[in-house]
Amino acid sequence: MKDYCLICHQEIKANFSWTTLFREEKAAKICGDCSDNFSPITGEICEICGRPFAFLEAEYKLEKRCNDCARWEEDEQWRGTLDQNRSLYRYTDFTKEVIAKFKFRGDYVLAEIFAEDVQLALQAFHYDYLVPIPLSGERLYERGFNQAEALIVTAGFEPTQLLSRVHSEKQSKKSRSERIHHPQVFEFTTDLQLNSKTILLVDDIYTTGSTLRQAAKILKRNGAAKVYSFTLAR
Repeated sequence: MKDYCLICHQEIKANFSWTTLFREEKAAKICGDCSDNFSPITGEICEICGRPFAFLEAEYKLEKRCNDCARWEEDEQWRGTLDQNRSLYRYTDFTKEVIAKFKFRGDYVLAEIFAEDVQLALQAFHYDYLVPIPLSGERLYERGFNQAEALIVTAGFEPTQLLSRVHSEKQSKKSRSERIHHPQVFEFTTDLQLNSKTILLVDDIYTTGSTLRQAAKILKRNGAAKVYSFTLAR
C-alpha cells in the first residue's frame, strides 16, 4: 500500500533497511522534501517568548530578551503575566501555508504531521492543566474544530477547558497597539480551583503574544501560580 504526503500529496518513497525487514515501521506522514521545509527553532532564543536571536538584529534585543518582551515587561499591566513561551518552528512562508491549510481550510488530518514533535515538546513541560486557547462560537462554527485542541488530542494528551472566548475581530487584523490595549477577550468558565496550579496554554502561532497574555492574565487572576505557553510556530 502506498503512502502519500499529507502536505504535497506526492508518494512517499519507502526506505528499506535490515531494520524495516524485521520490524514494522510507522508510516511516514510527510515526504522528506516537505519535512526539510520546516525550520525548527534552535540556538539562542528570547528567555520569555522563545524568539530565535539568529534572525534578529542586535538592536532588537536587550540582553536575554527581545525588544517586544522587554516592552511587555515594562508595562505594569502585563509584567509577569506570561512566564514563558516555547515554539517548535519559525513562522516561515512554508509553515504559514501549512498552518493556514490546517486551521482555515478544515484539514484536521494535518494535525498528525506535528503529533510526535508536539508530544515530545509537551512532555518537557511541568504543568497541572493543559489548556487550548479557545475559539469563539462563530470561529468554531466556521472551522469545524479548534486547532489548538486538535494539536493536544492528536499528540495523545487530554485538554482541560478553563476559558471561553468572546467573539471579536481576528487578532491578525489588529495592529500591535490595538492588540495590547484591546479589552479582555476571555472568560474564566470553570469551577476548578487554580490556587498554586501551573497552566500550559497551547495555540498554533505566537505573533505579538497578546492572545496568550490575555489568557494568562485571566488565569492568574483566578489563582494560577504559573502560566506557560506552547505554540507550533513563532
